[in-house]
Amino acid sequence: MFIGAHVGHSWLIRLLFLLLSRIVFATGRRSEYEYINLPKAHLPMYFRRFPALEKQCAEDETCPYRAVIASQSYQNRKDACWGYEDGCTEPNRYVNHTCPGSHIGYVKSKEVQLDTFYSQADFGFVRDQIRETRIMCEPQFPHDSSLECSKYLRFCRGRNLMINFTDLAHRRSEPLRYKMDVLSSGQIGGHCRLHGERLRDELQHISPLQSWGPELRFFERLERPPIEDGKCDVVIEKPAFIMKIDAAINMYHHFCDFLNLYASLHVNLSQPGAFDTDTHVLIWESFTYLSPFAETFKVFTKNPIVDLKTYAGKVVCFRNLVLPLLPRMIFGLYYNTPIIYGCENSGLFHAFSEHVLHRLKIRMSARADDRLRITFLSRQTRYRRVLNEDELMGRIAKNPNYVVQRVSYGHELSFVEQLRITRNSDIFIGMHGAGLTHLLFLPKWATLFELYHCEDPNCYRDLARLRGVHYLTWERDHLVYPEGEGKHPERDERHAKFTNYAFDVNEFERLVANAATHVKSHKEFQKFLHLAANRPAKKDEL
Repeated sequence: MFIGAHVGHSWLIRLLFLLLSRIVFATGRRSEYEYINLPKAHLPMYFRRFPALEKQCAEDETCPYRAVIASQSYQNRKDACWGYEDGCTEPNRYVNHTCPGSHIGYVKSKEVQLDTFYSQADFGFVRDQIRETRIMCEPQFPHDSSLECSKYLRFCRGRNLMINFTDLAHRRSEPLRYKMDVLSSGQIGGHCRLHGERLRDELQHISPLQSWGPELRFFERLERPPIEDGKCDVVIEKPAFIMKIDAAINMYHHFCDFLNLYASLHVNLSQPGAFDTDTHVLIWESFTYLSPFAETFKVFTKNPIVDLKTYAGKVVCFRNLVLPLLPRMIFGLYYNTPIIYGCENSGLFHAFSEHVLHRLKIRMSARADDRLRITFLSRQTRYRRVLNEDELMGRIAKNPNYVVQRVSYGHELSFVEQLRITRNSDIFIGMHGAGLTHLLFLPKWATLFELYHCEDPNCYRDLARLRGVHYLTWERDHLVYPEGEGKHPERDERHAKFTNYAFDVNEFERLVANAATHVKSHKEFQKFLHLAANRPAKKDEL
């Protein structure tokens, strides 16, 4: 009788659980897919990685991506892949870079030139991080810790790890930034089988922003699982990223951080929630995070950004932790990228641009006509101002084929609003400076016109190559007029970045016309105008 009652209750409990789960599933189904939130053009690659999820979504009437999956444009790209996956063939890659420049004098063949660029600056870089990843601390049981890292400890991820910040309670007044002594021996570790020699072999790039070596050299095996053993003052249950960031005030440098964080999401793309924003981000410094570009973090997390002060004096344990790729790695992205000559249009950079624009809801505006939109970025700084800016603007504004605007990307204009302006620019003009990093978010057909590179010719030319947008700069030095010789404020030596300039108006007009010719002849621009003139893009179109 007791057994019969037990079976009856068990059956009833299972039935109630099934009914309850169906109610929860039905009422909460729409939120079930919110973690995906990718541009439509990225969905074929994403769902190819997770075919069971694609099947579920295709059969689920409440899945917001169901119509996209059923669309012809999606089915035509069903074999698309990012480029780092096993079995991903070159024709199916997300974007195929090109090498129109000669390979002679650089590598032995065009094929090697293409492969070199792909490994240096495209999803081939992600592929190599994945291939190089090795287990540093090996779990023996499901509740154990784990740690695995790529070559030179540039990217690492772990599970059930402990970091002891108790010593920071005595360093609250110390400015911790770019420090390699935040931790000491035994203050980071996990309960797993440590491959100590293997870990030490990768400690060759010991530098604050080049590897995680300064921190992981102190990794030790713990005798017991730290979370189960009650050794943690704080347990971070959600996925967490610890970031060592570059100069947050400078767009060029700070977007090295964001690009590498995005690339790290791909290195870590082993489960469907890898692009979820319900994550924690810890900045590895004691300064409160402040940046004019802080809105970009909304692309990666919906939670507040924390710093080392948050956990000073505490032992913190992480269920799932990622130590992402860093901004100043040797041969890294993109500050130290040794881009091979003659190649352009990285799929990784293109995907990063689309990902940021999608998640910040930056859209291409409708156009009433086919006039070119020209944006001139005006500098309000001590150096590199354009002395005859009004004259230059006045000249091109007379052209009936142009819509000209002058902007200053200062603190009074939110970064999201800046991106809206940039995204809707066909020609983007500005002096050498970090503001030109906006080129990452220009349309495919756009031209970046770096008015004068101030004797640093490669910086934004190379970044434009990576993004795949046309680059133009001043061509005739005798028609540019510096205000003075220009001297470095600290080293008392000549430096072209520390003065202001005037430019020949006729030459400026000629170069803008060259940029306009490129834009108008670009197939993507012509396609954009055709679609705008005939019909709005379908909601399910890729």
